[in-house]
Amino acid sequence: MMGVGTYGYTAPATSKSGGAAAGYDVPEGVEIRGRFDEEFAKILTKEALEFVVELQREFRNRIKYALECRKEAKSRYNEGAVPGFDPATKFIRETNWVCAPVPPAVADRRVEITGPVERKMIINALNSGAKVFMADFEDALSPTWENLMRGQVNLKDAVDGSITFHDKARNRVYKLNDKNTAKLFVRPRGWHLPEAHILIDGEPATGCLVDFGLYFFHNYAAFRQTQGAGFGPFFYLPKMENSREAKIWNCVFERAEKKAGIERGSIRATVLIETLPAVFQMDEILHELRDHSVGLNCGRWDYIFSYVKTFQGHPDRLLPDRFLVGMTQHFMRNYSDLLIRTCHRRGVHAMGGMAAQIPIRDDPAANEAALDLVRKDKLREVKAGHDGTWAAHPGLIPACMEVFTNNMGSNTPNQIQSMRREDASSITEEDLLERPRGVRTLEGLRLNTRVGIRYLAAWLTGTGSVPLYNLMEDAATAEISRVQNWQWIKYGVELDGDGLGVRVGNELFGRVVEEEMQRIEREVGKEKFKKGMYKEACKLFTMQCTAQTLDDFLTLDAYNHIVMHHPRGSSRL
Repeated sequence: MMGVGTYGYTAPATSKSGGAAAGYDVPEGVEIRGRFDEEFAKILTKEALEFVVELQREFRNRIKYALECRKEAKSRYNEGAVPGFDPATKFIRETNWVCAPVPPAVADRRVEITGPVERKMIINALNSGAKVFMADFEDALSPTWENLMRGQVNLKDAVDGSITFHDKARNRVYKLNDKNTAKLFVRPRGWHLPEAHILIDGEPATGCLVDFGLYFFHNYAAFRQTQGAGFGPFFYLPKMENSREAKIWNCVFERAEKKAGIERGSIRATVLIETLPAVFQMDEILHELRDHSVGLNCGRWDYIFSYVKTFQGHPDRLLPDRFLVGMTQHFMRNYSDLLIRTCHRRGVHAMGGMAAQIPIRDDPAANEAALDLVRKDKLREVKAGHDGTWAAHPGLIPACMEVFTNNMGSNTPNQIQSMRREDASSITEEDLLERPRGVRTLEGLRLNTRVGIRYLAAWLTGTGSVPLYNLMEDAATAEISRVQNWQWIKYGVELDGDGLGVRVGNELFGRVVEEEMQRIEREVGKEKFKKGMYKEACKLFTMQCTAQTLDDFLTLDAYNHIVMHHPRGSSRL
């Protein structure tokens, strides 16, 4: 692992074959420290990088200020404050206004599939029968240089329709269907994540501006013609905490539209409401993005993570076992109901949460039981008024689609007009903050530890979406495991659900880690365990769970372990 070298270093490059090679042709002030690749160079053109540089220079100070505001809010919460509705923006919540009309191309979003920007995944997801595929640069992707740049290549090929994949092991070629492919949305990284392989004016670029800028620059024209019916591209926006952050995105969109010479409001985005502070700012977020919004989404796994993170200084708000914190909990149900009411009042989609189950191929009875849970969850969502839902695996799409179609009708694209949910207007701050109910068990601690270590081991080796114990785990679910362990250890919670009556502390946690590492070795096999990064993941996960101060994101520290700088001529100034 190499640190960031001196800005402007221009030693000769070497290609993959070992011969001399030209580096990336970059604008003034830019240094690329990722590996040179001819395919990547078609994405990292000088013109595309100039666009990213424009965005970085125009918005970096606003982004830094927004992140400082997050720190200030965290300090207030740690001192005993709680989030709530802002009296200063009451007029936005109480006045009547609507967002721009939903583009016809994405009026029907009843089932959406999500996954990383891997080539085979993109083809299968677009062909899956879902209405939308959200291609993910965020929680489902380990942001290695290879993953990010190859993801941009894959998306460009997907938008122009040329994407194929040859699976040599199966001797099968994958390609897009001729028609009825899903609409493509792209989720860039959150504001907080840097892109350490690209330096702009001597500092790492903002990850989401790299993701957005490169994708938009190369694809907006083709996308509007082939997928958007004159609109687009379409995006999902993660991890925001308030309308200030939404305003930055709105300005980024306006800047991009002006650069491309397309109409204001062409770009459309759905915001994930996946932080506790954001649930009190939903009207304000939509108001800032009203020309560019197509709705909000219940990012429920990150939302649970955010509940713990927000209340990390509140020992009276301890979570029960992870699997007991579902949508039937009072604070979760009210979060969903208020999101539906807010979106429909403003004329946009209210998207439901993720079904994380995956098919259990070797156990038909267990598979049917899992599908039954999915159907019940989706029935709850559609009856509550959601316009669509998320699935993590193509095998879930028929079940999700059936539930939504049976309850919405095949000719009704959404429930924006028919399910206004005015009853949710009475939801209070207390409803959105009520303490979750349930017990805590040693098995809950064990499962958190096992999932956290196994996920992090995969992430460190370049895989960000991992099937574990019949669920698709990503960074959001790993974060729940981490912060819940941290909370239980910090406050010495009693395990009251299995009759043990013991309290969680560093000693108990240390024994659990040791025993779960042995179990992981049995589950994956000695050879894979030896070759994998399980010991490194264990060390990092344990350190995060036992730290005096809770890190904001697991991936911020872990990111330092996957940055690979190539200092010799990776760019040409």
